[in-house]
Amino acid sequence: MKNKGIIIFLIVLAVVIVGVMVGDFMSKRPDKMEANPYLYDIKEFRKVDEDLIHYKETKNFKIGFEEPAGITIANEKIYLVGDKKLKVIDTAGKLLSEIELSDKPHTVESSADKIYIGFEKQIQVFNEVGDLLKEWTLPDNNSYITAISVYNGNVFVADAGTRRIMRFSEDGERLNEFEGKTSEEVLHGFIVPSPYFDIDINEEGELWVVNPGIHSFENYTFEGNIRTYWKKTSMKIDGFSGCCNPAHYTFLPDGSYVTSEKGMVRIKIHKPSGEFSGVVAAPNKFKNEVDGEAPDVAVDASGNIYALDFDRKILRVFELK
Repeated sequence: MKNKGIIIFLIVLAVVIVGVMVGDFMSKRPDKMEANPYLYDIKEFRKVDEDLIHYKETKNFKIGFEEPAGITIANEKIYLVGDKKLKVIDTAGKLLSEIELSDKPHTVESSADKIYIGFEKQIQVFNEVGDLLKEWTLPDNNSYITAISVYNGNVFVADAGTRRIMRFSEDGERLNEFEGKTSEEVLHGFIVPSPYFDIDINEEGELWVVNPGIHSFENYTFEGNIRTYWKKTSMKIDGFSGCCNPAHYTFLPDGSYVTSEKGMVRIKIHKPSGEFSGVVAAPNKFKNEVDGEAPDVAVDASGNIYALDFDRKILRVFELK
């Protein structure tokens, strides 16, 4: 009799345990789960007031790259790198020339009659017909080139791997380098948690560097001394958020910044002072609006904005409304 009672007790206990497990399983179904009280909802930041969107997409081009990598515009030509190629097209999308490269490129820049292509640890310089003129390799094994900018014979290279900017002559002679530290009081240099580290030089000859870990634009002399900076950390449309934003940028002819962000993908305009001006493309214009790749951006002489969309593998053109 005693054994029978124990068996009944164990059966009842087993039924209770199974019931609890089934109930727990059912409660974790997507349509049954309670809302996570700690989940940070970014939907409100993805919405952009139409009045803030000052540009419209007017055309786009298929570019034929499986892995598009970079864009620049000069001499009324568009220079694109990806896979192991350089392609030069006109503003109507017509292919003008194509150059085979020795490795996968990261970035491209054009100045006068020279084309500068950055690979992981190497810079190669070509002429317009595809002849290799110069090449040099960065000495550090940790180097990872993300951007090149050229001005008056100075070649500036952003190295995300070592978190520094290097200045070379056109012949590849290293002139100087700097890590963003400007004085004993400054505790940080360039903070680059991932390979997004952009530079550009505006029409006034000013070198600007994105310090992506702190969402800052910093203006340096060619010798590496900081002159001024501006920053705006915010999830809202007028700022930058997350890791390493803005990921890419360029200048409009009036000195305004065209910025491109990853994560919550969007392209915006900031005035030369840093003040938010308007939106080129809101998150809903992109394939992966909350976990997407930041398009590389370039600007033509008329102020039209070209976005190299890595997720859709196309070149998109935006013009003022």
